[in-house]
Amino acid sequence: MIVFPAIDLKNGQVVRLAEGDMDRATVYGDDPTAQALLFADAGAEHLHVVDLDGAFAGESRNREAVERIVEAFPGHVQLGGGIRKPSDVEGWFALGVSRLVIGSAALKDPQFVKDMAKEWENGIVVAVDARDGMVATEGWAEVSDVPVHDMARRFEDAGVASLLFTDIGRDGLLKGCNIDATLDLARRTSLPVIASGGVKGLDDIHVLSLHAHEGIEGVITGRALYDGRLDLGAALAMARRGEGRG
Repeated sequence: MIVFPAIDLKNGQVVRLAEGDMDRATVYGDDPTAQALLFADAGAEHLHVVDLDGAFAGESRNREAVERIVEAFPGHVQLGGGIRKPSDVEGWFALGVSRLVIGSAALKDPQFVKDMAKEWENGIVVAVDARDGMVATEGWAEVSDVPVHDMARRFEDAGVASLLFTDIGRDGLLKGCNIDATLDLARRTSLPVIASGGVKGLDDIHVLSLHAHEGIEGVITGRALYDGRLDLGAALAMARRGEGRG
């Protein structure tokens, strides 16, 4: 199971939001590249980067910061936020991003996502962000009437790499990952699922890793790392051990 340390970008700074609220941002640093290298030094081979401003604007707003991260980080960078058109996708892959996470466009223009998944094999991740079981878009500012499972099924045969499931009500609050909902989604779809939102410690990593064989591909963690509640090296080791017992 992959552990993705997260770098969320707002005005070029490293931040974490509470429940996706841009007005509830905690700043953890003003050098995203240095943060990426710290994660690499701890053993991370994968990184999850989000352009928060881009998610709301519908286009990249922290491009320079992302470029520097991709250039410096020795592993794989997964990027989300404001990816709405083919030129966005082509541009980021040309820059060296490994996978792109698409959320709002997946709901509003599913054919675009299917076309991109077909063109860029194993490169597109569909974000299924949930608030009370319904899909949220536009940087989580809007909640649709589409249930999470229905959204996931739309892309089962589309060639997407995986689903990224976030329980918005837990994101950035250290309440613990919504493991039951994550597993339910993984069991209802043939696509691998990445868990996100609320990770508070090694217990979350351990339990999720035990279910890797059921389709849990990875877990994203942010605030727990920044607050010192979770040691990245220990999390990476736990993920490897737990998967081995699954």
